[in-house]
Amino acid sequence: MTTVTPARTGTDAPSSPYRSYVYAYPHKTAYRALPERPRLSTLWATEPKDALSLYLHIPFCEVRCGFCNLFTRIGAPDGLTGAYLDALDRQAAAVRDALGERDPVRFATAAFGGGTPTFLTAAELERLCDIAEHRMGADLRAVPLSVEASPATATTDRLEVLAARGTTRLSLGVQSFDDTEARAAVRPQRRADVEAALGRIRDARIPVLNIDLIYGIDGQTEQTWLRSLDAALAWHPEELYLYPLYIRPLTGLGRRAGETDPAWDTQRLRLYRLGRDHLLAHGYEQQSMRMFRRADAPPQGADDYACQTDGMIGLGCGARSYTAGLHYSFDYAVGMHEIRGIIDDYVSRPAADFAHAEYGRRMDTGEARRRHLLQSLLQAAGLDIADYRARFDGRAPKDDFAAELSRFAARGWLADDGPGATVLRLTPEGLAHSDAIGPELFSPAVRDAMAAYERK
Repeated sequence: MTTVTPARTGTDAPSSPYRSYVYAYPHKTAYRALPERPRLSTLWATEPKDALSLYLHIPFCEVRCGFCNLFTRIGAPDGLTGAYLDALDRQAAAVRDALGERDPVRFATAAFGGGTPTFLTAAELERLCDIAEHRMGADLRAVPLSVEASPATATTDRLEVLAARGTTRLSLGVQSFDDTEARAAVRPQRRADVEAALGRIRDARIPVLNIDLIYGIDGQTEQTWLRSLDAALAWHPEELYLYPLYIRPLTGLGRRAGETDPAWDTQRLRLYRLGRDHLLAHGYEQQSMRMFRRADAPPQGADDYACQTDGMIGLGCGARSYTAGLHYSFDYAVGMHEIRGIIDDYVSRPAADFAHAEYGRRMDTGEARRRHLLQSLLQAAGLDIADYRARFDGRAPKDDFAAELSRFAARGWLADDGPGATVLRLTPEGLAHSDAIGPELFSPAVRDAMAAYERK
């Protein structure tokens, strides 16, 4: 993620609608080493444990796409994936012990991400599921389980394991069905291989298929974008995610990072609107700027994607965990050399090391309010005002964020539902500018911490 410049104070819109993709707040670049290394048993002692979310991170990919700044490495020397699962097992045992036995522990959702979880072999995926079930106590067949995959690793044997172990959603990173565009994004793949993978996924009968697509790729046109959308729609995916291309530092396309290109912004907005309207016309409902769900898709639970809420337990060296008072993880990096070093350190750790939090950021009430507003407002359904009042001592969002909400309203980004409105929501144009709205809601302290982060 790129650093965030200070929010503007007037009603004028920011210079770009694509400032940063805000999928978690605060971002890891605002985390710092925790000198006191608090014990997990203390952090979780008073947290509700009856509806936890479990996330397991696999930091390996067969190739790293040119736009990717996720915590992952290319390939794995012989024995590394096994050693990583050994460490994951040790960490799971330490975390489960820290949760204690006094209060019932129940997981309401689970997810495997990365990286590419299906980089693991079928046997290793079995072991990954065993860690989630036998070490952590998550009943994978009874809760929504989402798994990320790539076309090259969505093999029949792996998919059979995932389906048998209870996977309810598989997300396939396609990005483009056009081979030339895929090469331009430094994602070597052939459409024929993508189509074959999609066929195997449908044969596996996993209930929800999600396809990721990217707009704004060099050379992409309205016609090629529509062709990719139609190629995806031919598989009747229950979900589609449409991502604007970002070019970030330390990535394969990073030589252009930091450039301001109004023409590119205009192109991305045009392609976004074209894609949005195309999916709406084909029976999809917009959930956020990125997410579109087929109207008849099976639900994934009361809170489909709870991976950014409090009560999140992340396992693996790229995962985050969230309690009400602290968000924590391991060290963060984007560069290949640094990521390899962090993974090597992780696999060498004894079990006792996993009983502490090492990197993180403390969360006070003010930050909790910002996070709740940000995460709710960026959803098409918006923020329930009564729920906000119930959470935060009877205060309304406009009591806490009057300046920010006034700016959004002046730009036409905030819906005006009158004085009796029960929901605070974005207009369609506001949703289109989600990646400008999110960073404007960052607190000065978080913005300063992100700006001071030394990229590595």
